[in-house]
Amino acid sequence: MTRPTPEPVSIRLLDREYTVGCTPDERDSLVAAARLLDTKMREIRGTNRMAALDRVAVLAALNFAHELQQLRHEAASRDRALSRSLADLNQRLDGLLDSATR
Repeated sequence: MTRPTPEPVSIRLLDREYTVGCTPDERDSLVAAARLLDTKMREIRGTNRMAALDRVAVLAALNFAHELQQLRHEAASRDRALSRSLADLNQRLDGLLDSATR
């Protein structure tokens, strides 16, 4: 199976245009991610129009990395809780099946 050929897509971050390649099925997601990044960068830059673009970009990346880390931690906690619940339910079912077969 061949992968679709990447096509150029223009995105704008802090009023600068960038062209990146992505497959047609990834385009909408990439554009949405670029809008989210642009919003975060504008929020970080605030009213300081002289803020260095690289500093704003690094701080935005750090914010997103921190949010991702928190989401992964929360997901892992939910997975552990679900595993415990399923183990408890299996134990109860085993007990019910044992008592039903006696």
